[in-house]
Amino acid sequence: MRRAMRIASVRIIGIDPGLRRTGWGVVDTDGVRLTYVASGLVVSRPDSELACRLRELYEAIAGVIATFKPAEAAVEETFVNENPRSTLKLGQARGIALLAPAMKGLPVAEYPANLIKKTVVGAGHAEKGQVQAMIGFLLPKARFESADEADALAIAICHASHRGIRALAARGARSLGGVGA
Repeated sequence: MRRAMRIASVRIIGIDPGLRRTGWGVVDTDGVRLTYVASGLVVSRPDSELACRLRELYEAIAGVIATFKPAEAAVEETFVNENPRSTLKLGQARGIALLAPAMKGLPVAEYPANLIKKTVVGAGHAEKGQVQAMIGFLLPKARFESADEADALAIAICHASHRGIRALAARGARSLGGVGA
């Protein structure tokens, strides 16, 4: 008699970093199915000093992690704006988005925007509306109120799709003694 192997569910938080608005989305995956858990938005006060805004982001993301207890995190890679100051500020917010889960001991993956869109929609240059429509299809119970939340859920979905490949690559690199890692 053959028994079906049951794969343990993994909780993933996706983070769409921004200094003004950082979206977050939490999903569970068993390798086949995705289940919406929660999503939301972290907003920093624009009239505060930069250091205080970054602290607000860190504390809020750490609070979300403490509440929902994800096992893994994924963050969107930074794209370069035409405005170097905006890019630098986004990079600082992204640093916080990487630091908060790392400080809680979570492995953190990073994905470029085109890969996230290609994974969710099938096209690397998909419009935001297409991404949101596919999230509604993939996570029918999802209730997101902003594009930033939708993007964070898309990041989590992308990680759920690619995490197995990443694990195999890491195992292969370890078995080769770190060669090519």
